[in-house]
Amino acid sequence: MSLFKRIFSKEKKETLDKGLEKSKTTFFSKLSKAVAGKAKVDDDVLDNLEEVLVSSDVGVETTLKVIDRIEARVAKDKYLGTTELNAILREEIAGLLAETNVGNETDFTIPEGKKPYVIMVVGVNGVGKTTTIGKLASQFKKAGKKVVLGAADTFRAAAIDQLQVWADRVDVPIVRQDMGSDPASVAFDTLTSAVSQNADVVIIDTAGRLHNKVNLMNELTKIKRVMQKVVADAPHEVLLVLDGSTGQNAFEQAKQFTLATEVTSLAVTKLDGTAKGGVVIGISDQFQIPVKYIGVGEGIEDLQVFNKIEFVDSFFK
Repeated sequence: MSLFKRIFSKEKKETLDKGLEKSKTTFFSKLSKAVAGKAKVDDDVLDNLEEVLVSSDVGVETTLKVIDRIEARVAKDKYLGTTELNAILREEIAGLLAETNVGNETDFTIPEGKKPYVIMVVGVNGVGKTTTIGKLASQFKKAGKKVVLGAADTFRAAAIDQLQVWADRVDVPIVRQDMGSDPASVAFDTLTSAVSQNADVVIIDTAGRLHNKVNLMNELTKIKRVMQKVVADAPHEVLLVLDGSTGQNAFEQAKQFTLATEVTSLAVTKLDGTAKGGVVIGISDQFQIPVKYIGVGEGIEDLQVFNKIEFVDSFFK
């Protein structure tokens, strides 16, 4: 099927396959139980399939869309055997995701004509925010871009120190101040430094304290306003990092952050350690925000650009 022709390199594809192994194994274990003893796709199978998709963290709305598409196939083809269900699921989920013009990239790129290209990273503590920033910095540097990091999560000393470790590891400059400093001041200094260095990419870390959404909203708004004194249209991207292993909690965090600030892209991390990889399908479908990156392992190379065709292919392999 031409839709699933190889896009990624062999090594990258193997990493993706391995990262989704737990999700895939759990999903197909549930699926085989759902169709046990059934020869064709009927109402019972569809009910069971709905339960499998929801329990695999695909999300209720996306699950209902998938079920509707399969019901339409059953009505059209009159007879569909349960042995075909895997291929049908794969095609219909790929088709559903293909309706949104996101998840088509294969490499770490930034838009032309934005220099420096400013990425503000948001997300609650513990989701892998700092690690994602470090890996992004590494990938952009490998692509020949000059990168500057800004440690504007001044709420925790550990956040500043962790980002410093990544800056040293990747060998990129970092702008930091003491814990308790004004985050907007750090962002201002970072952009000023980046402009003077003729940097290509700026990645700003921010604090993610969801328990007080009003404060979070005010802080992020202030950071944006102050950055615009240096780069008029900054930030060019607001990247929300979500922990894929939390399943439905990732949906909730996405809802909360999109209420607090304008999120333009998503990164879903820790997919290799969980059976909840289906969350990427649901988040990609439900939020009108592209899933741009996925974390499928510990290594720097294991942060991948999200490509929906490769993802679905690996998930249903």
